Parts: sequence; C-alpha cells; structure tokens
Amino acid sequence: MRIRKFAAIDVGSNGVRLLIANVLEVEGMEPKFSKSSLVRVPIRLGTDVFVNGQISEVNAQRLVDSIQAFKLLMQVHKVEEYKACATSAMREAKNGSEVSSLIKKKTGVTINIIDGSDEAAIIAATDLHALIENDKTYLYVDVGGGSTEFTVYSQGETVVSKSFKVGTVRLLNEMVSRDTWVEVEQWIKENTHQYENISLIGSGGNINKIFKISGRKLGTPLSYKYLNEYYQYLTSFTYEERISILELNQDRADVIIHASRIYLNAMKWSKASRIYVPKIGLSDGIVKSLYNSTLQGQTIG
Repeated sequence: MRIRKFAAIDVGSNGVRLLIANVLEVEGMEPKFSKSSLVRVPIRLGTDVFVNGQISEVNAQRLVDSIQAFKLLMQVHKVEEYKACATSAMREAKNGSEVSSLIKKKTGVTINIIDGSDEAAIIAATDLHALIENDKTYLYVDVGGGSTEFTVYSQGETVVSKSFKVGTVRLLNEMVSRDTWVEVEQWIKENTHQYENISLIGSGGNINKIFKISGRKLGTPLSYKYLNEYYQYLTSFTYEERISILELNQDRADVIIHASRIYLNAMKWSKASRIYVPKIGLSDGIVKSLYNSTLQGQTIG
C-alpha cells in the first residue's frame, strides 16, 4: 500500500481554494482519492475585474499572501505534485498576466490561466463518469463566480459543452444582460429537447452548501420543488439576516441567491425534475489529471 499526496490551487472569481488530496494505491485495485485538507480564502477577484477591469493592488497582495500560505501548507503536508489554475477573473483582468508574474516572482508558483473549455475538460477528469449511468442523460452545470459551464452527457458520452459568462459575482453586480440569459436558455433547450427524463448534475460551492443544509444522503438528488422552495426561503431574508439567522458566511450569503437562480433556470429549461450534487469541481479535476500524468511519466507544467 502506498499513499501519495497531490494538491490543486483554484483561483476563482469568488474565492481562492487549496485542495490537498490523498491517493491510496493498493496493488490490484483502482486508486482511491480522498480530501486531506481544503482551505478557502474569500478574495472576490470578480468584483474587481467585472466592475473595474483589473485586479486591485490590495487584492493582488492578498492573492500573493494566500498563494504563499498555500505553498507552506503543501510543504507541511509533503505534497508530491501540485498545479494552480485561474479562471474567469484572472483571464479577463487587464493586469492578469502582471499579477500572475508577481505571484511567480514572490512565491515561485506558476498560475495557469485557463479558458472555459479547459475548465470543462479538467472537471471531466474527475470521477464524474463513475456517477453517470450509461442509459441516462444529464446536464452538468458548474456554477462559478464569473462563468457557468454546461455539458450534456448521454449514453455515457459527452455530447456538447459550452461556457457562458453567467456567474454569481457577475449577477451580484448586475453585469449579465437579458440577451445573455436568452442565449443560455436557447442553448439548453436546443441541446436537451430531444431527451426524456434528463437530470442535472450540479457543482460549485453554493449547490454543495444547499445540499449539505438539506441533510440528504450523498447520492440522493434534490428535487426542483425543494430547490425552488429553498430559493424562496432564502429570498425572504435580507443579506444581514442570512448571515445572522441562517449562519451563512458573508461571502456566501449574497451569491447563493444567484447560484440558485442559475440551477433553477437550467432545470426549468431542460425540463429536469432533480439535481444530483456529487461534490466535485475544478480542484478535484486538477488532482486527478496530475495523478494520471505521473502514471504516464509526463512532466507537470
């Protein structure tokens, strides 16, 4: 038996995460992945970028400090390999490359700025396929702060995938036009209308939080009715009340409303009545792809 450690840094639009994972190798068995540590820092880069076009000096320094702290944590955990990826906010920031270079200079960590299709491909490297039944159809919806990735799976295969600039931080700052919503609606309807009994698979911190609050057993789906009722429940409270009464973190209490809207709309437009929440995302995909690369003898970038 051998236990190996890998890590992923996800520089998102609503927060920055470090996932450290154990990979258990036993001869004659498939490797088993488990979370060893998960740290999240609420640096809302999306507010800087989507409103002002660039990352502020204050948040650039917070990001450098966070990455430095993550590097120390990885050293303590004796991580074998790691990779850092950044999504919408860093990608769209005028000074994204400049901030990335600063991080490299100060911490030695290379930030890989990826696009929506890269993000979807990395997520596909997770154990998502192990959750998909070959005789069923799913619409996978990964909601982030800056964008949402949609992927249709049918007969165990990827049919089509697309990324839209509809994210929780954009919605919070009223930066998603009616035309963009119409485009998303049309894409979902065009790519799901031919399927019957389609289900959603949801990923992202907000749907994970909603699922945890539901108290349901992992693998049990949430119904459209439940999600809609919870959305109505959330909107009956003010932002301050969602923090003080519902005990949501301050950087979750505002965006969770907008994430719920995205999932509900996706369910309505695809005519899905349930959503599965497997608790996977970009960080999990990075770890899985890193591990697979070491097995193939590839050099990690």
